[in-house]
Amino acid sequence: MNANPPLRVLLGVTGGIAAYKSAELVRRLRERGAELHVVRTDGARPFVTPLTFQALSGRTVRSDLWDEAAEAAMGHIELARWADRVVVAPASADFLARLAHGFAGDLLSTVCLATEAPIAVAPAMNRLMWAN
Repeated sequence: MNANPPLRVLLGVTGGIAAYKSAELVRRLRERGAELHVVRTDGARPFVTPLTFQALSGRTVRSDLWDEAAEAAMGHIELARWADRVVVAPASADFLARLAHGFAGDLLSTVCLATEAPIAVAPAMNRLMWAN
């Protein structure tokens, strides 16, 4: 019996072709006993479906900051408090800019601003975008 509680990871998935790799990350974290909530930005919608992450994580995927049903059950503040770690993978150039400037116009950036948990980002973009 494991005396340690499972690690609670909030995974943020942003737009970009690398978003498909996040499904494997969810699978591997779950194999290691982590609990996960997945938050997907609007930019990630064309690349990955909520069903994939729901099947792997066992939880509904959140995307909308103003989802009244979700806010009643577990709003952005509750998600921020729930997480032991926040991982944003992939982290698009757009998301990194929003995070750096403290913008909170979407669910993921709002959770990042509201959490006390450590935040890890995995930048994913064209090398020229990264250089600039």
